[in-house]
Amino acid sequence: MHFENIEAIVDFAIAKEREAAEFYKKISKEEKDFRGSKKMFAEFAEEEQKHEKLLQDLKAKGISKSLQEYKLKWITDIKRSDYLVDVDYEKGMPYNEILLLAMKREEKALKLYNEFLKQAEAKESQKLFKVLCQEEAKHKLALETVYDDYMAKTGD
Repeated sequence: MHFENIEAIVDFAIAKEREAAEFYKKISKEEKDFRGSKKMFAEFAEEEQKHEKLLQDLKAKGISKSLQEYKLKWITDIKRSDYLVDVDYEKGMPYNEILLLAMKREEKALKLYNEFLKQAEAKESQKLFKVLCQEEAKHKLALETVYDDYMAKTGD
């Protein structure tokens, strides 16, 4: 994927974050509450909305200045979702499959931003992709941890 400038990248990322927020809102409203899952998915929707706001602020305040202030840190990737198959959302699907779907979405977003990072030439663009990677990696790790805990409790 090619973008004319960094603002186009930010606009693309904003659209992806909106899409993710809508997905998590839908799940939190449509699915049965399994051990607080409705709340968890609603919180993920809020996180995606925060990412969207972060990106909008980056755009409004000037990308260079905002990116300099953002603190990067390494997020562990336990790669649980990397070994699982894709599933499509169906209302009423089992909780573990909903978690799997969410993990795969975050995995794909992380891979997309990592690919953009590899292609980026400008330092500013590279930093933006690192920020986006970090945010997606946080979600991926959280979901993989919930998934692992759930599967351990069910004896799998």
